[in-house]
Amino acid sequence: MISSAKFKLVRVRDHSDATKGTGDVSVALRMFGYIRPHLVRATLISLTLLLYTGTVVALPKMIQIIIDDYVTAGNISGLRLMALGFLVIAAIQWGSDVIHKQQMAYVGQRILLALRMDMFTHLQKLSMSYFDQNKAGKIMSRVQDDVRQLQSLLSIVVTTLSDVLSLTGIVIMMLWMDPLLGSLTMIVGPVLVILMVWWQKVARKAFTRARLAIADVNAGLQENIAGAKVIQSLHRERTNIADFRKANRANMDANLEATRYSAILPPAVELLSAMALTIIVVVGGSMAIRGTVEVGVIVAFALYVQRFFEPLQSLTGQYSSLQRALVAGRRIFELLDIEPEVKEKPGAINLSNVRGEITYENVRFHYSPETPVCKGIDLRISQGETVALVGSTGAGKTSIASLLMRLYDVTGGKITIDGHDIREVSLSSLARQFGVVPQEPYLFSATSVADNIRYNRRDLSDETIVGAAKTVGAHDFISDLPQGYETEMQERGGNLSMGQRQLISFARAVARDPRILILDEATANVDTESEKMIQGALDKLLNDRTAIVIAHRLSTIRGADKIVVVNDGGVEEEGTDEELTALNGTYAKLTATTVAV
Repeated sequence: MISSAKFKLVRVRDHSDATKGTGDVSVALRMFGYIRPHLVRATLISLTLLLYTGTVVALPKMIQIIIDDYVTAGNISGLRLMALGFLVIAAIQWGSDVIHKQQMAYVGQRILLALRMDMFTHLQKLSMSYFDQNKAGKIMSRVQDDVRQLQSLLSIVVTTLSDVLSLTGIVIMMLWMDPLLGSLTMIVGPVLVILMVWWQKVARKAFTRARLAIADVNAGLQENIAGAKVIQSLHRERTNIADFRKANRANMDANLEATRYSAILPPAVELLSAMALTIIVVVGGSMAIRGTVEVGVIVAFALYVQRFFEPLQSLTGQYSSLQRALVAGRRIFELLDIEPEVKEKPGAINLSNVRGEITYENVRFHYSPETPVCKGIDLRISQGETVALVGSTGAGKTSIASLLMRLYDVTGGKITIDGHDIREVSLSSLARQFGVVPQEPYLFSATSVADNIRYNRRDLSDETIVGAAKTVGAHDFISDLPQGYETEMQERGGNLSMGQRQLISFARAVARDPRILILDEATANVDTESEKMIQGALDKLLNDRTAIVIAHRLSTIRGADKIVVVNDGGVEEEGTDEELTALNGTYAKLTATTVAV
């Protein structure tokens, strides 16, 4: 159950759209941390890249030598020797290109693997408040789309390095061959720099908008797939289609805008290339006619100008891809930089041999400061006592249970188990004390029924699993499944009824043999027959265990040792069913309607 305050926070504080706080340099430095384990291969990539670049720079110079020293001199034997040299350089170029691309692919995939694992591991550690505030689709967009976009960063960096090396080598060769002609050719350089500076400013916003737009599309898609049953039952397909069309169109517009900026640079570079070639033709041709420069030099310059703008064109194209990758990188590292709100204290103690005595001392809590959920709750639950929490929707019942499990941390006061402040206890040992049965049972697909009952307790034997299923009355229907306990679950347990899924959820709690049970409206979605079966199991399950029961049905509430009425974030009434009924207060009004909400 989600309180209205919590729902309001989800709408106001959606952090998945954040794109500030991580600069391009920081992204690059952090990516180097992922490259560091592969320095040997990275060095090999660099060496083969240098070799490849050297062959690119050498070929036009060889053309110049062939024309000026062999063709004009009629040296046939020298010409054949140069042809052999061409073949050798081509072979070196091919071999170095193959090696550096293979190694780059290997390193890139390893980095991708490490990055996805880091993100998944970090998500497992984040507090529930993060998931309350961010849609699942947008989180998935970061893990999938942004990581996929960042995958190209290594390729972009290597290609960019190759282009820069080629460009540097070409400039040096042109200035060496003829300083005047080389300098005139470089005149177009400042024009390109000015164009790039302007383009960077206007294009970054467009690429950021495109990344956020696809995140919105993924969020809408995920929600509609997950909520398909509700959508169809309420016949809301048309509205959802219209909403998705709006998000999809926004995504299209954002990508078209980004594409428009990407399309500006290549034609501009082509124009600059034509201008430089014109300089070579006019000025170089005039110099050749006057005999101040050899014809082979002019030919080599024409080839160098073409090669000069090839890396420039590549750099401009890579720049747009680099901007997309850097935007994705900023979003990824922003997620990795989010600190969990619930943290384990250094030197935390391990809970063992727990009796199950629970105390809430002036507990205060809010999802947002403006809307407090718990306003100074004082509550004592004795060892082995079953306490039922009742109250209206949004009163804070589920929050009370969530705070006990440290899904959230209290903002004031403290909660103790056997006198130990739960903030002083290790998270793993705290989790081992609880068996939880939620209102909406969650079964994991692609795993068997037995694995779902055993979940996170690989040490449990098959006999324990079967015993737990028998305790809650699930053994018979599980045995009737096609492969019995080894039957694979469909997504969210779709091959079982709601009652059957809930019984497996109960079996999971029983198998853990917890000291404290939390039943959050656990029988709300089961039929009468299943409820009778569960009620029989509960008598065994609750024996000598501390339990907190949040329930609608009076059959569960009236069997509790103590009933606590929660209203407006505080404890309003407390006592047995008979005592609270005699008070003729809030509890009496709730039970008068036969359903305690």
